[in-house]
Amino acid sequence: MKILNFGSLNIDKVYKVKHFVRPGETIFSKEYQCFPGGKGLNQSIAAARAGVPIYHAGTIGPDGRFLAELLKESGVDTRYLRENGSITGHALNSGFRRRGKTASSFFTAANYENGREFINQVLEDFGEGDILVLQNEISNLPYLLEKGAAMGMRILFNPSPMNESLKKTDLSGVTWLMLNETEGNDITGASDPDRITEILLEKYPQMKVILTLGRKGAVYKSAEECVYQPCFPVNAVDTTAAGDTFTGYFIAAIVEGKTMQEALRLAACASSITVSREGAAVSIPERTLVDERVRQLDKGN
Repeated sequence: MKILNFGSLNIDKVYKVKHFVRPGETIFSKEYQCFPGGKGLNQSIAAARAGVPIYHAGTIGPDGRFLAELLKESGVDTRYLRENGSITGHALNSGFRRRGKTASSFFTAANYENGREFINQVLEDFGEGDILVLQNEISNLPYLLEKGAAMGMRILFNPSPMNESLKKTDLSGVTWLMLNETEGNDITGASDPDRITEILLEKYPQMKVILTLGRKGAVYKSAEECVYQPCFPVNAVDTTAAGDTFTGYFIAAIVEGKTMQEALRLAACASSITVSREGAAVSIPERTLVDERVRQLDKGN
């Protein structure tokens, strides 16, 4: 079994501000930093740091070569990563430390230059039973969902960022749907977590839904099982990549054959470490640290 993340790669430009900018307002930024990011890149790094082999496919420009190097250094196989001459996707993030909150705007750039020919070339090396990880930050997403399902691949899909076209996308081929409450509301129209999972499972009975609930933790729901995982108390500094870390560690736990309770606990613990650090990919912890933190929690420390 192989894991392929066909995902985005971004350069994150972060500005520290006193509060989020309001319409018509201009404010000073107290600090500027530049980080590697992108939901796809973050998830691949998280899975690799969690200890499982993973391939990353996607497109960058010459300005994104350092992203490729970071993936390699983190243990990600980058043979399906290409540089096509465009500029690399990038995100503009603003945040304020007091609450550890961030807001982002995303420019797709090279992330939207993944054509069907390139996709077909990559998928030739994968097949039934392999895991395909997807997010909504790359081009030809509906084609990837359809193609992966037709090949018998198991698909883990994170429907972020949400847009109108995604609301109309067929998700019947998705094995694991990893989403937060806002995305759940956008897809189902419901605000109650229980109702969100109910509506999704009514429409897609074979799907396994993982709904993250922020400070309230996360819940896993399928036709056979329901598991709740509380969050771990932490002093949040930067929430960027928290969900991606959760996703990557969840994938690793599934591959390792852990129970759903064990998978959610591992993912939640890793995510709690991420939010205590600044940055996206650079904040994702190594597995040894996460395992040690889990052991400490089990001892009641």
